Amino acid sequence: MRVVVQRSKAARVLVNHETIGSIDHGLVLLVGVTHGDTAEDAAYLAEKITNLRIFEDENEKMNHSLLDVGGSILSISQFTLYGDCKKGRRPNFMDAARPEEANAIYELFNEEFRKRNIRIETGQFGANMQVELTNDGPVTLIVESK
Repeated sequence: MRVVVQRSKAARVLVNHETIGSIDHGLVLLVGVTHGDTAEDAAYLAEKITNLRIFEDENEKMNHSLLDVGGSILSISQFTLYGDCKKGRRPNFMDAARPEEANAIYELFNEEFRKRNIRIETGQFGANMQVELTNDGPVTLIVESK
């Protein structure tokens, strides 16, 4: 699994011009699933992301986690994170998991945050979505399970 983590002051996801998920302070997660990813990968990444110290303390040092600041998550499925652009001009998406496999792991990943009592909003798997966010910092990280 591969997740782009963006610290955000506010974010929302729209499908057909309608907001289907929104958060205030927290993290926007763009989530990619590859072949062979498992529930263990989902749990590992949820634990890692929940406890990343990427929110600033009173001294403007990144010392606080999502739990410390009471933030929320906006999770968006993003198969294009496994796009390979090495050859030609069109990305190859062969490393992205098939939709049914990817959706199952994506749902397990989101459930891991619910188990941790973190408020989570999501996009719509497989839909054409528009994501709006105010990136705070900006802080953007890539976290992988393998």
